[in-house]
Amino acid sequence: MAHHHPQLNQHGELQHLLTIEGLPAPILTQILDKAESFVSMSDHDVKKLPILTGKSVFNLFFENSTRTRTTFEIAAKRLSADVVNLNINASSTSKGETLLDTIHNLEAMHADMFVVRHAESGAPFLIARHVAPDVHVINAGDGRHAHPTQALLDMYTIRHYKQDFSNLRVAIVGDILHSRVARSQIHALTTLGVPEVRVIGPKTLMPTSVEKLGVHVYHDMNQGLKDVDVVIMLRLQNERMNGALLPSAQEFFKYYGLTLDKLAHAKPDAIVMHPGPMNRGVEIDSAVADGAQSVILPQVTFGIAVRMAVMAILAGNR
Repeated sequence: MAHHHPQLNQHGELQHLLTIEGLPAPILTQILDKAESFVSMSDHDVKKLPILTGKSVFNLFFENSTRTRTTFEIAAKRLSADVVNLNINASSTSKGETLLDTIHNLEAMHADMFVVRHAESGAPFLIARHVAPDVHVINAGDGRHAHPTQALLDMYTIRHYKQDFSNLRVAIVGDILHSRVARSQIHALTTLGVPEVRVIGPKTLMPTSVEKLGVHVYHDMNQGLKDVDVVIMLRLQNERMNGALLPSAQEFFKYYGLTLDKLAHAKPDAIVMHPGPMNRGVEIDSAVADGAQSVILPQVTFGIAVRMAVMAILAGNR
């Protein structure tokens, strides 16, 4: 299966970023440390670094995501790369051109890095298996499978506010079943040594045997949030809200929406995170989203630095 594609080269260095699964802790920490140097750089009015000068980064978005595409674009430009944005929803693939034909055509235009978002799990792995050895692939979200840079920016945020992973309780709340973010977060948290990861949500939105990932499952929000240090809310996908898995968005909010009352069960200094865009009044109340414990906007800032770090490391700037 494609998922065994080595993300590391024979020297144990990052060659592609496809999934958090199987990446050793030192590689994750290397990315976080590199991102830290970029975050502090933006405090000093340095707008651009020459790290990717002369390199071309192609954003290949077969599935829409303005936020992720924009942060990758800003990150690449801050490293002085040339950026080409391609939304390939209809054009080439509807002409019957296959995914790999598209890739080989772009490689012929001297692409150095592909940032790939695709609705089908495994598409970035397939691409990584077929590109030239000096071309790098970053998975910007594939199907229900993985979203490694989102998980890394979440880890960066947690480390920024909590310093250390080794004594934390982290709760991930909402639609765990369909979430590529949750999967990547769970792998990252456990790899970085978080002793207790909880997932909270209705039974219908919980994968079967999710416990095998080493998490504790809760269906009651107040119990699940008791004494946690970090609360990560997941976005409820609009297309699920009118489906059979949920009674209604109002009902979801009543039981699993993060309100100040529910948040009071967590530790007083708990931080609240959300990958965005938020559905206010569905998974999170505005009083919490805009409140003192929310770190949702800093996450976006950190996300640019983390994506810069991944691209810089792939390009050999370790």
